[in-house]
Amino acid sequence: MALIRLQKMLADCGVASRRKSEELIKAGRVRVNGRVAQIGDKVDPYSDKVYVGKRRVTGTAKPKLRYIMVNKPRGVLTTMSDERGRRCVADLIRDIDERLYPVGRLDRDSEGMLLMTNDGEFANHVMHPKKHVNKVYRVTVRPDINDAQVNKLSTGVVIDGRKTAPAQIRVVSRDKDNGRCVLEVVIREGRNRQIRKMCADVGLEVARLKRIAIGGVKLGGLRSGMYRDLTDIEVRKLYADPNPNEAFDPTLL
Repeated sequence: MALIRLQKMLADCGVASRRKSEELIKAGRVRVNGRVAQIGDKVDPYSDKVYVGKRRVTGTAKPKLRYIMVNKPRGVLTTMSDERGRRCVADLIRDIDERLYPVGRLDRDSEGMLLMTNDGEFANHVMHPKKHVNKVYRVTVRPDINDAQVNKLSTGVVIDGRKTAPAQIRVVSRDKDNGRCVLEVVIREGRNRQIRKMCADVGLEVARLKRIAIGGVKLGGLRSGMYRDLTDIEVRKLYADPNPNEAFDPTLL
């Protein structure tokens, strides 16, 4: 069989996404035929002995590819395990036989749509910055937002020493009595706690943050803590045309 890049094999076998697999290799956690692997190594998945830690990874039985959407509740970690025993997304999918992993992440205090899969190519396609896949959020902030703040968030703010890409910001509703409002925020990046940091930069506090769509795929009425399989059409949407509607779509709310 032709040799393939080690990170692709790990992704194809459901170990992790390509990017995460590269991190595992850089950290020295992957061995091939008894030696510590290096970035750029190629392997024969059917004959080479590949280990991640103590686990043997083999390409002789490619797993069934599966794609699911989870409505992550607040307080749940986007990890498959936690040494402190905190609740993780793995707890929401215990009845699934396939070994799945999250596509991207939502911070512990955020909720909403999270994709999970064992298809490394799919995960890389959705997460890769060059693909510019839209992530749509419903964000409750306080106090009420003004036009200057909307403009600054839309054009980009500097967080962690780097300016954010332009975002789409739209005021959905205002509660003047309680000094808060609900925004629709569309971003194409996936930086750590990005929306919270963007809002903090302009003097806004995020009271609630919920992801309601990725690309052209919507969370819809999926209940909190539940999951469902993506349809073939939804998977093809994310592969072929992740952002079919650049204009604001009120049906997402």
